[in-house]
Order: sequence, then structure tokens, then C-alpha cells
Amino acid sequence: MILSILRPLTAILFVLAVLIPRCAGAEEPDLIFRKSTVFHFLTPNDKLATYALDDPAIDGVACYFTVPEKGGVAGTLGLAEQVSDISLACRQYGPVKFKEKFSQGDVVFRARRSLFFKKMQIVRGCDKKRNVLVYMVYSDKLIEGSPKNSTSTVPIQPWGASADAPKCADWVNG
Repeated sequence: MILSILRPLTAILFVLAVLIPRCAGAEEPDLIFRKSTVFHFLTPNDKLATYALDDPAIDGVACYFTVPEKGGVAGTLGLAEQVSDISLACRQYGPVKFKEKFSQGDVVFRARRSLFFKKMQIVRGCDKKRNVLVYMVYSDKLIEGSPKNSTSTVPIQPWGASADAPKCADWVNG
């Protein structure tokens, strides 16, 4: 009896996991590499995965983040709740050019970390006094969020022959 109930439920959850979009944002991050951390005999291993993401509103700035990815049966089916241990490092890699105004705390990237209620977000702000972009990554849940977070800063520097750097304060709403 229990198996007759679990089979259709498992099939429905698998279809939902495939149909629910994994990431919301300007673009998918680029996978740089994965490294196995926990061995599983017949299913994929647990891994750490490092990704790169260009800031969609600011040319010349990229963020790199590393997230744990659960393996095993639940991870393979997209049913595992991923842990909130996420590291972040953002850097200027070219001349900074703002494409649009932004608000403090605007979402740069969002990805789900469980089937329904948990998501990871990278948000951006501007330290107007020091002309520094500030990025923070955190995860939250519908009911209970996680205090685990990571912060990275990008001091805006002149690039190439240009002697001036743009001011992030000029591009912040409000």
C-alpha cells in the first residue's frame, strides 16, 4: 500500500524538480569547476562547485561563488535541501561601466537551494563614501532563513588610460 502511494508521489516530485526553473536572474552562471567532497557508492558524490557570474547591471565586475551540491539519490532527483554554506568573491576585471541605476540591495542573482522554499541570493549595494561596490550572498527560507552569509567588495578603480573611475553613488536610486 505504501509503495503504491510513494511511486506516483516520487514521479510527481521528479517532474516538478525538472520543470521548476533552477535560477532566476539575467543569465546562468558559468561553471568553473567541481570538486568531490563525499563519496557515494552508486550515486553521484557530494561536491563543491565554483561558478562565475558577471554583474548584469555593471560591466567590468564579476562574482565567483562556491556552493555545496548534494549527491546521492535525493541530490540526483533534485529533492535534497542544499546547505547554506556559500562563499563569495567579487572583482573588477575591466573598466567599470554602469548600464542602469540600481537600488541598495538589488538582486544580482537568485537560485533555488531546495525543491520549494529555500533560495540563495547575491545582492549588491554601493558604499557611497568610499566608492566601493558591496556584494552579499545569503540563503533564505519561507519560514526560517539562515544567518550564514558572505560579503565581498569591489573598490572601483581607474582602468587603462582613463584617469577617472565612475562613482557608484551617481548610479544608486535615492
